[in-house]
Amino acid sequence: MEFKDYYSTLGVTKNASQEEIQRAYRKLARKYHPDVNKTSDAEEKFKDIGEAYEVLKDPDKRAKYDRYGTAWKAAQQGGGTPPPGYEDVWFDLGGAEDFFSGPGGFSSFFEQLFGAAAGQRGTAQGRRQAGGRTQGWSRNQPGADREARLALTLEEAAHGGEREISLSGPTTGQTKTYMVRIPKAVRPGQRIRLAGQGEPGIGNAPPGDLYLSVELLPHPTFRLEGRDLYTTVPVTPWEAALGAEVTLPTLERAVHVKIPAGSSSGRKIRLKGKGFPDARSGPGDLYAEISIRIPEVLTVEEKKLFEQLAQVSKFAPRPTHSERK
Repeated sequence: MEFKDYYSTLGVTKNASQEEIQRAYRKLARKYHPDVNKTSDAEEKFKDIGEAYEVLKDPDKRAKYDRYGTAWKAAQQGGGTPPPGYEDVWFDLGGAEDFFSGPGGFSSFFEQLFGAAAGQRGTAQGRRQAGGRTQGWSRNQPGADREARLALTLEEAAHGGEREISLSGPTTGQTKTYMVRIPKAVRPGQRIRLAGQGEPGIGNAPPGDLYLSVELLPHPTFRLEGRDLYTTVPVTPWEAALGAEVTLPTLERAVHVKIPAGSSSGRKIRLKGKGFPDARSGPGDLYAEISIRIPEVLTVEEKKLFEQLAQVSKFAPRPTHSERK
């Protein structure tokens, strides 16, 4: 048997992490499984993929393969006898073949991927590859972790609680419902871990975990920046000029806010401690920006009053022509 580049077989680099190797293997195994792929070379590629994964997924075997690649080739071409000086690093590649047929090995894994028929086919195929010999050992491989997005309202993220979500399985396609406990003050980008809800393990190994990455839905009133919240408070021209008391919503409850007389658009009113909660450093602040609004259509009386104001007011928000000179 000539030397094979296992990294090239799985389409990964020599510096690939164990997670990258596992992800590449699962993708290729699904693609070339004989029950799914009917091309003439699918079965051979499926075998090569399994052989490569058997070595690279094991840190000890992978280290020996990386260091003694040439000796590995010579030993295999010599019928399984290690070359002089390398007895301590040689291992029989028959283990990789037996992995297909060992109890709890590829058979159970592919049953989860493609159903019982595929698992049985994988077992029979593994026996053919091993020349009919089985050593009766199993290979356990923990299940891969899964990731999904969890979109929350600002209130849900701030107050926490429980949310029921439904996700489709990556291998079975079946929809499963989860009850998620949302911690208080969870922030965008943080992850919620559901232990044991990832992909199933191989053999007797445990399943992986499911990680939910938190995203915030757009809010009709607030904008979150760090721990602070920003909102807009619309006021009438006379409220801005004379001052007023208005009602302003917060994440907890509505509060009364005083608009100082002579306020212009863009002025910010700070409500200390009314922002987004934070267990470590305390809640942020809420900033309400004043926005002066006028009626789009004036009544006859309103128009007269504005005309009177224009005649008597000495207020000039822009420099006059003479002042510009």
